[in-house]
Amino acid sequence: MVDDRLVRAKWLGGFQVDVQAGAFGLRVDEPERVGGTNTGPQPTDLLLSGVASCFLLSLAYSAAKRDIVLESIAVDVTGTYDGPRFSAIRIEVDIDAPDDVVAMLIAAAERTCYVTNTLKRPPEITVVERALS
Repeated sequence: MVDDRLVRAKWLGGFQVDVQAGAFGLRVDEPERVGGTNTGPQPTDLLLSGVASCFLLSLAYSAAKRDIVLESIAVDVTGTYDGPRFSAIRIEVDIDAPDDVVAMLIAAAERTCYVTNTLKRPPEITVVERALS
């Protein structure tokens, strides 16, 4: 199934950007040490947040699909900077379940997480110039 998603970003000046994702708005900024005003997360924080939240939801979905009741799930994601990109992203998973269940849920989440699958097999990125409206 092919389904397009649209997110719109509008520059506010300096390093501030307003992002509209469906019905949800978000302010993105850079830290003061690099010229921003620190009024929102950095774009790279959003990338790592996408990895963390998508992987966690994939774990929860996989558990629910198998009627596995979990008390808690936590995910920490660390990105290692290497120039203008992350050279590595590490996902640490904490699930209150037996080791064999945790391993099975992680394997299922690795198959179903849209964000990590996109990063593992990068899509073609096309930049198109258009007139501002």
